Amino acid sequence: MTGALSSVLRIDDPADPRIAGFVSIKERDLTGRQGRFIAEGTVVLRMLAAAHEAGRGFAAEAILLLESRVSGVEDILRRFPPDVPVYVANAAVFDAIAGFNMHRGVLALGRRDGERDRDALIASLASSSLVLAACGISNHDNMGALFRNAAAFGVDAVLMDETSCDPMYRKAIRVSVGSVLTVPFAREGCVATLIERLQLADFAIWGLSPAGKTDLGAIQPAPRTALLMGTEGEGLLPSVLASIRTARIRQRPGLDSLNVSTAAGIALHQVALINGRI
Repeated sequence: MTGALSSVLRIDDPADPRIAGFVSIKERDLTGRQGRFIAEGTVVLRMLAAAHEAGRGFAAEAILLLESRVSGVEDILRRFPPDVPVYVANAAVFDAIAGFNMHRGVLALGRRDGERDRDALIASLASSSLVLAACGISNHDNMGALFRNAAAFGVDAVLMDETSCDPMYRKAIRVSVGSVLTVPFAREGCVATLIERLQLADFAIWGLSPAGKTDLGAIQPAPRTALLMGTEGEGLLPSVLASIRTARIRQRPGLDSLNVSTAAGIALHQVALINGRI
């Protein structure tokens, strides 16, 4: 056996200290993991392995599997270093560890090696780049969906203000189908500073809003484009909209707006298309 598969260890006691990082997952989601995160499901486990291999700053510290799932992920386990322990438990013990019924039966305790610096990330982008920017995104499902859209349409970086929720939250990673582990991102500062930094880097910034002045289909190609999404419900503040160009997605009357992740998907598809990225 090769890789992490060479060290499979059985867990019969939910209180075993070796799997302390997996205990009471939902409670730990709320209290934080001090730089650690939970990768859930086979697809996300594969993405974590790929992120580690590519040197993206993510690593697995331990893997916990339902005993019936081991054979189905053997190829993925071989991609992790041999010193990553793989723990196996039956359904009753597994659920007792997690604190609820974990039907997926595949968990990894991951580590992110440091926060990405926003300005350094912007400086590293190529002369032809597409950025998804966000402020005040508080819903983890929406955050995960934004990253999934970003990966689908070739976004080079996701930049968030400090009021946005952490994309390393378990549910956000799961909804993103692991894209949080593949798309470079940074989360810091206020939206005004984020806009300023993007403008200094010659990005054409478009704020998406139902009150936008330009139809989405009329956006012109640009070497560097950034789409800015606002918080769920209120959207982008008037002061923000006044500082950048704005675009709207044409829709039938009677509904205030689209969900932020749906709107981002439509807009990213259009911008990626006109810039020849898809």
